[in-house]
Amino acid sequence: MAGMGKRMRPHTLTVPKPLIPIAGKPIVQRLVEDIAKVCNEPIEEVAFIIGNFGEAVEKSLIKIAESVGAKGTITYQDVPLGTAHAILCAKEALRGNVVVAFADTLFKADFTLDTSADGTIWVQEVEDPRPFGVVKLDEQGNITDFVEKPETFVSNLAIIGIYYFKDGEYLRNELQYLLDNNIKDKGEFQLTNALENMKNKGTRFIPGKISEWLDCGNKDATVYTNQRYLEYIKDQPDLVSPTAKVTNSVIIPPVYVGENAVLNNAVVGPYVSIGNNTQVSDAIVSNSIVQENTVIKFANITNSMLGSFVSFQGKQSDLSVGDYNVLKE
Repeated sequence: MAGMGKRMRPHTLTVPKPLIPIAGKPIVQRLVEDIAKVCNEPIEEVAFIIGNFGEAVEKSLIKIAESVGAKGTITYQDVPLGTAHAILCAKEALRGNVVVAFADTLFKADFTLDTSADGTIWVQEVEDPRPFGVVKLDEQGNITDFVEKPETFVSNLAIIGIYYFKDGEYLRNELQYLLDNNIKDKGEFQLTNALENMKNKGTRFIPGKISEWLDCGNKDATVYTNQRYLEYIKDQPDLVSPTAKVTNSVIIPPVYVGENAVLNNAVVGPYVSIGNNTQVSDAIVSNSIVQENTVIKFANITNSMLGSFVSFQGKQSDLSVGDYNVLKE
Protein backbone atom coordinates (compact mmCIF):
# COMPACT_ATOMS: atom_id res chain seq x y z
CA MET A 1 0.00 0.00 0.00
CA ALA A 2 2.95 2.32 -0.70
CA GLY A 3 1.46 4.02 -3.76
CA MET A 4 0.50 7.69 -3.92
CA GLY A 5 -3.13 7.07 -4.92
CA LYS A 6 -3.05 9.65 -7.72
CA ARG A 7 -6.39 8.52 -9.20
CA MET A 8 -8.06 9.27 -5.86
CA ARG A 9 -6.87 12.84 -5.49
CA PRO A 10 -7.75 15.15 -3.78
CA HIS A 11 -8.69 12.60 -1.10
CA THR A 12 -5.22 11.05 -1.00
CA LEU A 13 -3.41 14.37 -0.56
CA THR A 14 -4.00 14.19 3.19
CA VAL A 15 -4.65 10.49 3.88
CA PRO A 16 -3.31 7.32 2.21
CA LYS A 17 -5.90 5.69 -0.05
CA PRO A 18 -6.13 2.45 2.00
CA LEU A 19 -7.29 4.50 5.00
CA ILE A 20 -10.26 6.04 3.20
CA PRO A 21 -13.37 4.70 4.96
CA ILE A 22 -15.79 2.22 3.43
CA ALA A 23 -18.97 1.84 5.49
CA GLY A 24 -17.21 3.35 8.48
CA LYS A 25 -13.94 1.40 8.38
CA PRO A 26 -10.73 2.04 6.40
CA ILE A 27 -10.39 0.07 3.15
CA VAL A 28 -7.33 -1.78 4.48
CA GLN A 29 -9.15 -2.77 7.68
CA ARG A 30 -12.05 -4.18 5.67
CA LEU A 31 -9.54 -6.11 3.55
CA VAL A 32 -7.65 -7.54 6.53
CA GLU A 33 -10.89 -8.61 8.22
CA ASP A 34 -12.23 -10.25 5.04
CA ILE A 35 -8.99 -12.17 4.49
CA ALA A 36 -9.05 -13.30 8.13
CA LYS A 37 -12.52 -14.74 7.57
CA VAL A 38 -11.56 -16.82 4.52
CA CYS A 39 -8.30 -18.03 6.13
CA ASN A 40 -10.34 -19.66 8.89
CA GLU A 41 -7.27 -20.07 11.11
CA PRO A 42 -5.23 -17.76 13.37
CA ILE A 43 -3.13 -15.07 11.68
CA GLU A 44 0.30 -14.55 13.25
CA GLU A 45 1.41 -11.36 11.51
CA VAL A 46 0.11 -8.63 9.23
CA ALA A 47 2.97 -6.84 7.46
CA PHE A 48 2.05 -3.48 5.94
CA ILE A 49 4.24 -2.24 3.09
CA ILE A 50 3.83 1.53 3.01
CA GLY A 51 5.40 4.83 2.02
CA ASN A 52 6.19 7.67 4.39
CA PHE A 53 2.71 7.93 5.87
CA GLY A 54 3.65 9.20 9.33
CA GLU A 55 3.53 7.87 12.88
CA ALA A 56 -0.22 8.27 13.35
CA VAL A 57 -0.99 6.14 10.29
CA GLU A 58 1.49 3.48 11.36
CA LYS A 59 -0.11 3.25 14.81
CA SER A 60 -3.55 2.84 13.23
CA LEU A 61 -2.25 0.02 11.01
CA ILE A 62 -0.77 -1.80 14.01
CA LYS A 63 -4.19 -1.59 15.70
CA ILE A 64 -5.83 -3.09 12.59
CA ALA A 65 -3.49 -6.10 12.82
CA GLU A 66 -4.18 -6.45 16.53
CA SER A 67 -7.93 -6.39 15.87
CA VAL A 68 -7.61 -9.78 14.13
CA GLY A 69 -5.30 -11.17 16.84
CA ALA A 70 -2.06 -10.65 14.90
CA LYS A 71 1.20 -8.80 15.35
CA GLY A 72 1.49 -5.78 13.08
CA THR A 73 4.75 -4.82 11.39
CA ILE A 74 5.61 -1.87 9.17
CA THR A 75 7.99 -1.94 6.21
CA TYR A 76 8.64 0.67 3.55
CA GLN A 77 8.85 0.83 -0.22
CA ASP A 78 10.65 4.10 -0.85
CA VAL A 79 10.89 3.75 -4.64
CA PRO A 80 8.03 2.40 -6.84
CA LEU A 81 9.85 -0.46 -8.57
CA GLY A 82 6.91 -2.82 -9.09
CA THR A 83 4.87 -5.43 -7.28
CA ALA A 84 7.66 -7.98 -6.82
CA HIS A 85 9.92 -5.35 -5.29
CA ALA A 86 7.10 -4.13 -3.02
CA ILE A 87 6.41 -7.58 -1.58
CA LEU A 88 10.11 -8.24 -1.05
CA CYS A 89 10.28 -5.12 1.13
CA ALA A 90 8.53 -7.31 3.74
CA LYS A 91 10.85 -10.27 3.18
CA GLU A 92 11.11 -11.04 6.89
CA ALA A 93 7.37 -11.82 6.88
CA LEU A 94 7.65 -14.22 3.93
CA ARG A 95 7.70 -17.53 5.78
CA GLY A 96 5.24 -20.38 6.05
CA ASN A 97 1.70 -19.83 4.79
CA VAL A 98 1.40 -16.34 3.30
CA VAL A 99 -1.42 -14.28 1.84
CA VAL A 100 -0.36 -11.28 -0.25
CA ALA A 101 -2.94 -8.57 -0.89
CA PHE A 102 -2.90 -5.17 -2.57
CA ALA A 103 -4.83 -2.72 -0.46
CA ASP A 104 -7.11 -1.05 -3.01
CA THR A 105 -9.25 -4.14 -3.56
CA LEU A 106 -12.17 -5.52 -1.61
CA PHE A 107 -14.06 -8.69 -2.39
CA LYS A 108 -17.03 -10.84 -1.49
CA ALA A 109 -16.43 -14.55 -1.18
CA ASP A 110 -18.29 -17.50 0.30
CA PHE A 111 -15.46 -20.01 0.84
CA THR A 112 -12.54 -20.82 3.10
CA LEU A 113 -8.99 -20.92 1.82
CA ASP A 114 -7.62 -24.30 0.69
CA THR A 115 -4.21 -24.28 2.38
CA SER A 116 -3.26 -27.64 0.84
CA ALA A 117 -2.64 -26.05 -2.58
CA ASP A 118 0.82 -24.81 -3.56
CA GLY A 119 -0.75 -21.46 -4.32
CA THR A 120 -4.05 -19.80 -5.05
CA ILE A 121 -4.47 -16.75 -7.28
CA TRP A 122 -7.81 -15.03 -6.85
CA VAL A 123 -9.33 -13.98 -10.16
CA GLN A 124 -12.48 -12.48 -11.61
CA GLU A 125 -13.85 -12.35 -15.15
CA VAL A 126 -13.64 -8.85 -16.65
CA GLU A 127 -14.84 -7.31 -19.91
CA ASP A 128 -11.54 -5.57 -20.70
CA PRO A 129 -8.50 -7.48 -19.38
CA ARG A 130 -5.89 -5.09 -20.80
CA PRO A 131 -5.32 -3.07 -17.57
CA PHE A 132 -4.78 -6.23 -15.49
CA GLY A 133 -2.55 -9.21 -15.03
CA VAL A 134 -4.46 -12.26 -16.26
CA VAL A 135 -4.19 -16.05 -16.05
CA LYS A 136 -4.87 -18.89 -18.48
CA LEU A 137 -6.19 -22.27 -17.32
CA ASP A 138 -5.86 -25.84 -18.58
CA GLU A 139 -8.70 -28.34 -18.81
CA GLN A 140 -8.14 -29.40 -15.19
CA GLY A 141 -8.54 -25.83 -13.97
CA ASN A 142 -4.87 -25.31 -13.12
CA ILE A 143 -3.17 -22.05 -14.05
CA THR A 144 -0.86 -22.44 -17.07
CA ASP A 145 0.18 -18.85 -17.84
CA PHE A 146 0.51 -15.45 -16.21
CA VAL A 147 0.38 -12.44 -18.53
CA GLU A 148 0.86 -8.86 -17.30
CA LYS A 149 -1.49 -6.31 -18.96
CA PRO A 150 -1.94 -8.14 -22.28
CA GLU A 151 -2.20 -5.90 -25.33
CA THR A 152 -3.94 -8.69 -27.27
CA PHE A 153 -6.56 -11.00 -25.79
CA VAL A 154 -5.28 -14.12 -24.02
CA SER A 155 -7.78 -14.45 -21.16
CA ASN A 156 -10.49 -12.49 -19.35
CA LEU A 157 -9.58 -13.89 -15.91
CA ALA A 158 -8.06 -10.86 -14.18
CA ILE A 159 -5.83 -11.25 -11.13
CA ILE A 160 -7.56 -9.16 -8.46
CA GLY A 161 -4.49 -8.67 -6.27
CA ILE A 162 -4.90 -11.36 -3.59
CA TYR A 163 -2.65 -14.43 -3.52
CA TYR A 164 -2.01 -17.41 -1.25
CA PHE A 165 1.37 -19.16 -1.07
CA LYS A 166 1.98 -22.33 0.90
CA ASP A 167 5.73 -21.64 1.16
CA GLY A 168 6.63 -18.02 1.87
CA GLU A 169 10.38 -18.67 1.78
CA TYR A 170 10.07 -20.10 -1.73
CA LEU A 171 8.23 -16.96 -2.86
CA ARG A 172 10.88 -14.76 -1.25
CA ASN A 173 13.68 -16.54 -3.10
CA GLU A 174 11.90 -16.21 -6.45
CA LEU A 175 11.30 -12.49 -5.91
CA GLN A 176 14.93 -12.00 -4.94
CA TYR A 177 15.99 -13.80 -8.13
CA LEU A 178 14.19 -11.17 -10.22
CA LEU A 179 15.98 -8.32 -8.46
CA ASP A 180 19.38 -10.01 -8.48
CA ASN A 181 19.14 -10.62 -12.23
CA ASN A 182 17.38 -7.32 -13.09
CA ILE A 183 14.44 -9.14 -14.67
CA LYS A 184 11.77 -6.54 -15.42
CA ASP A 185 8.52 -6.35 -17.35
CA LYS A 186 7.36 -2.96 -18.58
CA GLY A 187 10.17 -1.35 -16.58
CA GLU A 188 9.31 -2.85 -13.19
CA PHE A 189 9.86 -6.02 -11.17
CA GLN A 190 6.55 -7.88 -11.54
CA LEU A 191 5.10 -10.54 -9.28
CA THR A 192 3.69 -12.28 -12.37
CA ASN A 193 7.26 -13.02 -13.54
CA ALA A 194 8.00 -14.79 -10.26
CA LEU A 195 4.74 -16.73 -10.53
CA GLU A 196 5.64 -17.82 -14.05
CA ASN A 197 9.06 -19.04 -12.89
CA MET A 198 7.51 -20.93 -9.98
CA LYS A 199 4.95 -22.55 -12.29
CA ASN A 200 7.73 -23.65 -14.65
CA LYS A 201 9.43 -25.38 -11.70
CA GLY A 202 6.33 -27.45 -11.03
CA THR A 203 4.41 -25.28 -8.58
CA ARG A 204 0.68 -25.86 -9.04
CA PHE A 205 -1.40 -22.72 -8.84
CA ILE A 206 -5.17 -22.85 -8.81
CA PRO A 207 -7.63 -19.98 -9.32
CA GLY A 208 -9.67 -18.71 -6.42
CA LYS A 209 -13.08 -17.51 -7.54
CA ILE A 210 -14.92 -14.71 -5.77
CA SER A 211 -18.53 -13.63 -6.09
CA GLU A 212 -17.75 -9.91 -6.38
CA TRP A 213 -14.65 -7.80 -6.84
CA LEU A 214 -14.83 -4.24 -5.56
CA ASP A 215 -12.31 -1.67 -6.77
CA CYS A 216 -11.37 1.46 -4.85
CA GLY A 217 -9.25 3.02 -7.58
CA ASN A 218 -11.13 6.30 -8.10
CA LYS A 219 -13.99 8.33 -6.65
CA ASP A 220 -16.87 6.73 -8.53
CA ALA A 221 -15.56 3.20 -7.95
CA THR A 222 -15.09 3.88 -4.24
CA VAL A 223 -18.60 5.30 -3.84
CA TYR A 224 -19.95 2.18 -5.57
CA THR A 225 -17.88 -0.06 -3.30
CA ASN A 226 -19.30 1.76 -0.28
CA GLN A 227 -22.78 1.06 -1.65
CA ARG A 228 -22.12 -2.64 -2.13
CA TYR A 229 -20.45 -3.01 1.26
CA LEU A 230 -23.35 -1.37 3.06
CA GLU A 231 -25.61 -3.84 1.29
CA TYR A 232 -23.49 -6.74 2.61
CA ILE A 233 -23.58 -5.56 6.22
CA LYS A 234 -27.04 -4.00 6.33
CA ASP A 235 -28.25 -6.47 8.97
CA GLN A 236 -25.43 -5.76 11.38
CA PRO A 237 -26.47 -3.94 14.57
CA ASP A 238 -25.37 -0.40 15.40
CA LEU A 239 -24.70 0.82 11.87
CA VAL A 240 -26.10 4.04 13.29
CA SER A 241 -24.02 4.86 16.35
CA PRO A 242 -25.98 5.17 19.59
CA THR A 243 -24.09 8.44 20.22
CA ALA A 244 -25.38 10.00 16.97
CA LYS A 245 -27.99 12.74 17.40
CA VAL A 246 -30.87 12.36 14.93
CA THR A 247 -33.50 15.13 15.02
CA ASN A 248 -36.45 15.48 12.65
CA SER A 249 -34.60 13.39 10.09
CA VAL A 250 -35.19 10.33 7.92
CA ILE A 251 -32.60 7.56 7.52
CA ILE A 252 -33.14 5.31 4.51
CA PRO A 253 -31.05 2.17 5.08
CA PRO A 254 -28.49 0.88 4.56
CA VAL A 255 -26.63 3.77 6.12
CA TYR A 256 -23.62 4.04 8.43
CA VAL A 257 -23.59 6.96 10.88
CA GLY A 258 -20.50 7.44 13.04
CA GLU A 259 -20.05 8.49 16.64
CA ASN A 260 -21.40 11.90 17.70
CA ALA A 261 -22.65 12.67 14.19
CA VAL A 262 -25.58 15.10 14.02
CA LEU A 263 -28.49 14.78 11.57
CA ASN A 264 -30.97 17.65 11.75
CA ASN A 265 -33.84 18.18 9.28
CA ALA A 266 -32.08 15.78 6.96
CA VAL A 267 -32.78 12.84 4.68
CA VAL A 268 -29.81 10.46 4.62
CA GLY A 269 -29.63 7.34 2.48
CA PRO A 270 -29.67 4.94 0.97
CA TYR A 271 -26.01 3.91 0.72
CA VAL A 272 -24.44 6.68 2.76
CA SER A 273 -21.51 6.59 5.20
CA ILE A 274 -21.33 9.51 7.63
CA GLY A 275 -18.12 9.84 9.66
CA ASN A 276 -17.63 10.70 13.32
CA ASN A 277 -18.61 14.22 14.42
CA THR A 278 -20.04 15.15 11.02
CA GLN A 279 -23.12 17.40 10.87
CA VAL A 280 -25.83 17.24 8.21
CA SER A 281 -28.53 19.90 8.44
CA ASP A 282 -31.40 20.84 6.11
CA ALA A 283 -29.92 18.56 3.49
CA ILE A 284 -30.42 15.39 1.46
CA VAL A 285 -27.50 12.97 1.11
CA SER A 286 -27.64 9.71 -0.87
CA ASN A 287 -25.09 7.22 -2.24
CA SER A 288 -22.12 9.09 -0.78
CA ILE A 289 -19.15 8.91 1.59
CA VAL A 290 -18.75 11.78 4.04
CA GLN A 291 -15.73 11.58 6.34
CA GLU A 292 -15.19 13.01 9.82
CA ASN A 293 -15.80 16.50 11.27
CA THR A 294 -17.53 17.74 8.12
CA VAL A 295 -20.50 20.14 7.95
CA ILE A 296 -23.16 19.91 5.21
CA LYS A 297 -26.01 22.43 5.06
CA PHE A 298 -28.71 23.33 2.53
CA ALA A 299 -27.52 20.78 0.01
CA ASN A 300 -28.72 17.86 -2.09
CA ILE A 301 -25.75 15.55 -2.54
CA THR A 302 -25.48 12.23 -4.36
CA ASN A 303 -22.69 10.03 -5.78
CA SER A 304 -20.15 12.07 -3.84
CA MET A 305 -17.12 11.87 -1.59
CA LEU A 306 -16.39 14.58 0.94
CA GLY A 307 -13.26 14.42 3.07
CA SER A 308 -12.75 15.45 6.68
CA PHE A 309 -13.15 19.01 8.00
CA VAL A 310 -15.10 20.06 4.89
CA SER A 311 -17.72 22.81 5.07
CA PHE A 312 -20.26 22.60 2.25
CA GLN A 313 -23.33 24.79 1.80
CA GLY A 314 -24.96 24.71 -1.58
CA LYS A 315 -27.26 23.03 -4.03
CA GLN A 316 -27.47 19.64 -5.73
CA SER A 317 -24.04 18.36 -6.72
CA ASP A 318 -21.90 15.36 -7.67
CA LEU A 319 -18.85 16.09 -5.58
CA SER A 320 -15.32 14.94 -4.93
CA VAL A 321 -14.07 17.28 -2.22
CA GLY A 322 -10.86 16.75 -0.29
CA ASP A 323 -10.11 17.60 3.35
CA TYR A 324 -10.33 21.14 4.79
CA ASN A 325 -12.24 22.70 1.88
CA VAL A 326 -15.02 25.26 2.24
CA LEU A 327 -17.72 25.49 -0.45
CA LYS A 328 -20.69 27.85 -0.37
CA GLU A 329 -23.36 28.52 -2.98
